[in-house]
Amino acid sequence: MDIEPVTSRHWTKKYDVYFKKYAKRYFGVGFNRHWFKAQAIAESNLKKDAKSWVNAKGIMQIMPKTYNELRKKNALFGDINEPRWNIAAGIFYDSELYQKWQAERPMNDRMNFTFASYNAGFQTILKGQKVCKKYSLNENLWRNIESVAPKVRGWRYKETFGYIKKINLLMNPE
Repeated sequence: MDIEPVTSRHWTKKYDVYFKKYAKRYFGVGFNRHWFKAQAIAESNLKKDAKSWVNAKGIMQIMPKTYNELRKKNALFGDINEPRWNIAAGIFYDSELYQKWQAERPMNDRMNFTFASYNAGFQTILKGQKVCKKYSLNENLWRNIESVAPKVRGWRYKETFGYIKKINLLMNPE
C-alpha cells in the first residue's frame, strides 16, 4: 500500500485547526493530533460529505445513533454534517475508547485498540481479548488480537485490520 504520510501536502490542511483543538481538549496538550487526522483519512479521505453503506456520516464516519449519544454528553455539538462537530465528536469518542484501554501496553498498541474499537466496536475487541486468554496469549498486545481474530465470531476483522494498517502507514510510512 503506497500512501502519503499524514503530514504530507497531499492531504488538505483545511480541518487541521479542528484536529488540533479537539485533540488538545480531549487528549491533552502535547498529544499527537496527527493520529486523528490519519484516522479521518482512513475513514473518509477527509471528505466532509462522505456517507457509508451503513449510514456513517462525515469526515469521521460517525453513526447517527453514536453521534446522538455523544451529543448528550456535549450539548454544544452541532450538526453531524458540519466538519467541526463531526471531528470534535469523533475525537471525543476516541477519548472515551482510549480511556477503556488502560492496561499496560505499548502506546501504538493502545491507539490500535482505540481505533479498532471505533471501527469494529468495543465489545468485538473485548471478545478478541477473551479468545487470547483462551489460548494463553497476552490480551493487551495488538499482535495477539490479530492472531486470534479469525476465531472471533461475527468480526469482519479484515476490514478492521486494513483500517488499522492504513492509519499506521499514514503515521509511519517507512
